[in-house]
Amino acid sequence: MIAQLPAQAPAAHYTTFLEALRGSGFRGQISADYGTRTVLATDNSIYQRLPQAAVFPLDADDVARVARLMAEDRFQQIRLTPRGGGTGTNGQSLTDGIVVDLSRHMNQILEINVEERWVRVQAGVVKDQLNAALKPHGLFFAPELSTSNRATIGGMVNTDASGQGSCTYGKTRDHVLALDTVLLGGERLRTHPLDEAALEQACAVPGRAGEVYRVARDIQQTQAELIERTFPKLNRCLTGYDLAHLRDEQDRFNLNSVLCGAEGSLGYVVEAKLNVLPIPKFAVLVNVRYASFMDALRDANALMALKPLSIETVDSKVLLLAMKDIVWHSVAEYFPEDPARPTLGINLVEFCGDDPDEVHARVAAFVAHLQADPSVERLGHTLAVGADAVTKVYVMRKRSVGLLGNVEGEVRPQPFVEDTAVPPERLADYIAEFRALLDGHGLAYGMFGHVDAGVLHVRPALDMKDPAQAALVKPISDEVAALTRRYGGLLWGEHGKGLRSEYVPEYFGELYPALQRLKGAFDPHNQLNPGKICTPLGSAETLTKVDGVTLRGDLDRTIDERVWQNFASAVHCNGNGACYNYDPNDAMCPSWKATRERRHSPKGRASLIREWLRLQGAANIDVLAAGQGTQAWFKGLPGRLRNRWAQRQGQEDFSHQVYDAMAGCLACKSCAGQCPIKVNVPDFRSRFLELYHQRYQRPLRDYLIGSLEFSVPYLAHAPGLYNAVMGSRWIGRLLEGGVGMVDSPLLSRFNFQATLSRCGVGMASVPALRELTPAQRARSIVLVQDAFTRYFETPVLAAFIELATRIGYRVFLAPYSANGKPLHVQGFLGAFAKAAVRNARQLKALADCDVPLVGLDPAMTLVYRQEYTKVAGLEGCPTVLLPQEWLVQALPEQAAVQAGPFRLLAHCTEKTNVPASTGQWQQVFARLGLRLATEATGCCGMSGTYGHEARNQQTSRVIFEQSWAQKLDKEGEALATGYSCRSQVKRLTDTKLRHPLEVVLQYAERQA
Repeated sequence: MIAQLPAQAPAAHYTTFLEALRGSGFRGQISADYGTRTVLATDNSIYQRLPQAAVFPLDADDVARVARLMAEDRFQQIRLTPRGGGTGTNGQSLTDGIVVDLSRHMNQILEINVEERWVRVQAGVVKDQLNAALKPHGLFFAPELSTSNRATIGGMVNTDASGQGSCTYGKTRDHVLALDTVLLGGERLRTHPLDEAALEQACAVPGRAGEVYRVARDIQQTQAELIERTFPKLNRCLTGYDLAHLRDEQDRFNLNSVLCGAEGSLGYVVEAKLNVLPIPKFAVLVNVRYASFMDALRDANALMALKPLSIETVDSKVLLLAMKDIVWHSVAEYFPEDPARPTLGINLVEFCGDDPDEVHARVAAFVAHLQADPSVERLGHTLAVGADAVTKVYVMRKRSVGLLGNVEGEVRPQPFVEDTAVPPERLADYIAEFRALLDGHGLAYGMFGHVDAGVLHVRPALDMKDPAQAALVKPISDEVAALTRRYGGLLWGEHGKGLRSEYVPEYFGELYPALQRLKGAFDPHNQLNPGKICTPLGSAETLTKVDGVTLRGDLDRTIDERVWQNFASAVHCNGNGACYNYDPNDAMCPSWKATRERRHSPKGRASLIREWLRLQGAANIDVLAAGQGTQAWFKGLPGRLRNRWAQRQGQEDFSHQVYDAMAGCLACKSCAGQCPIKVNVPDFRSRFLELYHQRYQRPLRDYLIGSLEFSVPYLAHAPGLYNAVMGSRWIGRLLEGGVGMVDSPLLSRFNFQATLSRCGVGMASVPALRELTPAQRARSIVLVQDAFTRYFETPVLAAFIELATRIGYRVFLAPYSANGKPLHVQGFLGAFAKAAVRNARQLKALADCDVPLVGLDPAMTLVYRQEYTKVAGLEGCPTVLLPQEWLVQALPEQAAVQAGPFRLLAHCTEKTNVPASTGQWQQVFARLGLRLATEATGCCGMSGTYGHEARNQQTSRVIFEQSWAQKLDKEGEALATGYSCRSQVKRLTDTKLRHPLEVVLQYAERQA
């Protein structure tokens, strides 16, 4: 049995500060629970720092309350760090103080001025969120980031983020018109370019704002020559206290140059006014393939002379990982494979403009250069023409950061020297030395980046759970820092300094005290993100060192090796944050989108389960042995009831916090399909629930859900009685209050036997199938039933049988057997394994007769391919096809009828785990001349029985409203492949959606 785990409390002086903050009128949330702190202890770096607490301000006034309180003498020991999306690769937002999360509430677009091309936004607005709002106006905010679907504007400002196209569009700083910053003490500082008269006025203002301006002006005036010598002439310049741009091109004084890239060490940026640009109307991406990565790098210098918008590069390691990823099906055509001459490097060269003819002419000239220039061996090129095609390729490139973490084994590429910048003309030689350096340590690595800017992301592969390999981080960082300086470059060219700030004093030399003066003017007691960039002048505190912070691997290695290998899906989460995707019309993690709580995300849940496993091990609990326990249910009942009573009396146990996060998961498996690392929350969620309920008694609801597939065939003998009982108001109240279930579905009263008789459907058995001739087997299928379409939505099942019969196939009905998915979702893994073994044995016997197996509901059917494969002792399960996978081969081409458009709202599990499935539906419809558009949707909010659980009602409705509710009234009939999706729509809108099969049958009948 698992152990009780008392949660670690914050330090006493932080508890006092939080109590004072509650009494100050602070209106946001304050969280000091161990679960929230654990989730915020990591970012996209190798580090892990447990904060004392987290606060979530409602608005700028809340931020000012925090800043005023921490400036009081009694709280000078308090340390706070602002946080946005948490996508930093260098621990910028990690702290052992208090996290001030500006993303949960402060995420509003406040103003869009189309005429003057500017926007005003709060710090928590996500870049892609902003660009989605700007797109109808033909505008966008540059530059482009690989993390644009989760990176916040506040984070971009604080790291002076750049990215793809920076040679054309510059860095974030180049697009900041004004910033609104809350200073220590609560004073608001609104910064924008100032002429001399305005600068004099700013310097004369009393208080911290005036002091800041006076110190910054004095540094600019007295250190101008030293600044000019120290700051490099690079596209990426230097993130953090950019003194070189205190004077802009119009000789105005602009304090934004030091706030951009300050990593929250000077104040809290709460709002930004940003310059926005017209979206180029036409784009072409030339995808050039090379036999070696060094050829790609060397070629980039010559290609830059042809003035493309950008040149991005990717090496063979990233390409090979992309080929195994969900993204590959959409871009494979642009990277044809030749086994005799494998592609080991690519350059993605973009041309854009408003005139397609002009862009095509530039591309033609570029292609002519490729064909005539023999200086580098190129294997060929392809063109991605138009915005949609270009976007598809860039989505693959954007996933490079995450994909590098998805290699096999424990040795994985790690980010700690991965954003160096050197003059572009020296990049190839620099990388040759960089590679030699890593080769000297015997390390593999992956590379991708922005060759036009001289920035290449290089990630050495290390097993951070191995102390010997983890110890290489510091010496490699030292060597790379020296190497970049030798080439006139930077260790931190793009992703900020963060916990690499120990190299700052050496790099700045004589200028470093000027940075310290500036820090002291903003933050005299080193309370704002201390240890980063610099310390206040005269402070006894030092910068945090690379090897002075706990690494995630340090904690992971304390978990028993058997355990972390068994829970590898969680332990391998590298924090890239792809699950924080803001887009409501993307299926990734609906619970995160609806709650905005990071514990309700794959990354958050992976962090919690890692810590839970570590603490269980520290309590000498072998969770693998506990998971195989066979204690009789009745024998363990008294203990479980006692533990549950203790929980209700307030007994602390970190397991309860983990349970709350796991219970909020919809088990939609979008994470398993879309996460670059393939973090599979439903898998380790089920395993955790099984262990948790060894100690704590399950609610009755779990047993009702788990037994549904077994009980429904008996209930179906009296559908009228069942429906009358379940439809009564008092039963509904009883189920909601006593069991925790709402809106229970009613049984179908469709005459299924009539369909079976009319279509000549027989029961599938090995003897019956073996009697078929080879020709008959070729025209037969076995239909694998699921509980939902068989008993609750029988007309859809009947439609499939009618369709298969109409196109000349004989249907055999597999004997109904519980699939086990509800058991798996609720963590009844022992019962699930028994169901899986029984089913797999039956299905294998049928499949051995060479007749295809077809299942109807995607969520149920995919269990045979996914969860069944992980059951111990199960020797494989035959493939059960989705209906479109079978129809795309079986349905003959028929006369076009030109009907539609129909719109497909696909099941989230189906489209994220079988990405080709939606395209197959389009092919099926095209066989009949029907037009089918694929609608971009998130989750419907039902996901099996999730939406029927009373505890999930509010979240389920929010998820539905975020995406599906917006799609139903558009032109064209909406179709849904998932039973749960159709059920949710009917429940919340009283609208009945058809399954695509019903449309196919309708038009197949017309043409018969």
